[in-house]
Amino acid sequence: MADLKRTGLFDLHVDLGAKMVPFAGYEMPVQYPMGVMGEHLHCRAQAGLFDVSHMGRLVLRPLGDMAALEAGLEAMMPVAVAGLAEGRQRYGLLTNAQGGIIDDLMFANRGDHIFMVVNAGCKAGDIAHLRVGLAGIAEVIEVADRCLIALQGPQAEEAISGMIQAVMGMRFMDVITAHSVFGELWISRSGYTGEDGFEISVPNGGAAGLARALLAHPAVAPIGLGARDSLRLEAGLCLYGHDMDEGVTPVEAGLVWAISKSRRGGGFPGDAVILAQLADGPARVRVGLRPEGRAPMREGVEIFDRLEGGQAVGRVTSGGFGPSVEAPIAMGFVPAAQSAVGTQLWGEVRGKRLPVAIAALPFQPTTYKR
Repeated sequence: MADLKRTGLFDLHVDLGAKMVPFAGYEMPVQYPMGVMGEHLHCRAQAGLFDVSHMGRLVLRPLGDMAALEAGLEAMMPVAVAGLAEGRQRYGLLTNAQGGIIDDLMFANRGDHIFMVVNAGCKAGDIAHLRVGLAGIAEVIEVADRCLIALQGPQAEEAISGMIQAVMGMRFMDVITAHSVFGELWISRSGYTGEDGFEISVPNGGAAGLARALLAHPAVAPIGLGARDSLRLEAGLCLYGHDMDEGVTPVEAGLVWAISKSRRGGGFPGDAVILAQLADGPARVRVGLRPEGRAPMREGVEIFDRLEGGQAVGRVTSGGFGPSVEAPIAMGFVPAAQSAVGTQLWGEVRGKRLPVAIAALPFQPTTYKR
């Protein structure tokens, strides 16, 4: 793993006994001694601390005024930017000319600039794409001097409020700047587990100290990539490169809620395709899947509409065991005509077709603080 990058929390992961694996060009913790199942359940019951410093963090700084930056960014995605109040964050989608998803991201209005978090594997491409789209409008700066950690779970607020009391007044998708002994913190009330929680940008020099301070709280345990994946799957959240990519539209991916009403008149890449799907419905859709029995159906499993013969009608894009629901769960794409909850289909696992039913998403209720 000599060519891999390390986040500012690498030494802490090693001290905590993490199993490190290659992920998106970094050495990242996949699990700690508690194990994936234990970490998952701990996050759902108490609070988990995640290192997400591998994610791309960008500052979009206007060369003129913020209004021009907002208009420029809005022209790149089917999401309203201009209406986002200072101190608020929103989920966004960069789309291509065919309506496919270049990346999904979070962006926050921080007053005199926009702070954006993009997927690690898409980071270089996103920066290039944004620099072309915002040429003459904004400077696109990759943030390299800060770490990003996530604190997720029902006791997350309690764990951090002793240090940063202001978090108690935050709602889901609020963003604040807080001063601390670890440096200036950029905090959003958000995350990707389905639980209430926070994402905290902290200067590199203070990152380990902040992480250790949070881990000193009896409710907080370190959580690796393994449990992060099972948590987001239970919450019915897409993973880029698996449940969505440049060949999948937001409508197909079940992300219609993210397409702002004010943008449904067009004016973004792929608008003709996306608006037609909004009007007429897509041919295929992302759905939840509940395999019968205890055997998981993982990514790549083909889905059939009959027990024997015929052609595959869909495929699993994410799958595994859901520790909180105590059963195998999956997501995938099937024809819209066969997407009703309860529809019986079959997944082919090692040459054998096993029953699987369309299920409602999410598998685990979300607990965001509205």
